[in-house]
Amino acid sequence: MILAAGRGERMRPLTDHTPKPLLQVGDKPLIVWHIERLRAAGYSHIVINHAHLGQQIEDALGSGTALGVAIDYSREGTALETAGGIATALPLIDSDVFTVVNGDIYCEFDFARLAEPLARLAAGHDRAHLVLVDNPPHNAQGDFVLDAGRLTAGDAPRLTFSGIGVYHRALFAATPAHEKAPLAPLLRAAIADNRASGEHFVGRWVDVGTPERLQHLDESLRNHA
Repeated sequence: MILAAGRGERMRPLTDHTPKPLLQVGDKPLIVWHIERLRAAGYSHIVINHAHLGQQIEDALGSGTALGVAIDYSREGTALETAGGIATALPLIDSDVFTVVNGDIYCEFDFARLAEPLARLAAGHDRAHLVLVDNPPHNAQGDFVLDAGRLTAGDAPRLTFSGIGVYHRALFAATPAHEKAPLAPLLRAAIADNRASGEHFVGRWVDVGTPERLQHLDESLRNHA
């Protein structure tokens, strides 16, 4: 699942007329970078939720055939936050365990690396697996503690949640569909129950949260190309 329902307030005025996941970097919309990497890792069915200017996303991506995948859309109308959006989209997701990625990040993560946590979550105990990255300047305190592959509570140095995770649908069992609900409380509960794992990705990751970051990333990708 690709999360694409956010309004992108910090990206205005760019997002007044274009949904954030369709903003271009390196001659390609942010969301297309994700789709291509997911396809390369063997993913063939992708669910995308949307709200703000969501029809533009459907018009741009269609059924996904041109990108080598099948796309279903979860239409929210009003953004439901992360857990609410996932819970609403569950009927479109055809497995108990699935990968989720934020549509407004750029990350050179190899999604094939998630084969092990996908299999492990499907087999039993854990409910979540998060990909963490080094803390960027705008999130210097980090989000979660990673200790030997487990997410733990405590005051140890934290890493930043990348926006890429693997979840078991049971994590959302108490989350009503079509209602706003944040993801963080569900993750904290899973951590408290020792049902959450994680990994540290040290490659390129950008939270494209401001026009300045978008421009810098675009220039960097074009120069690299």
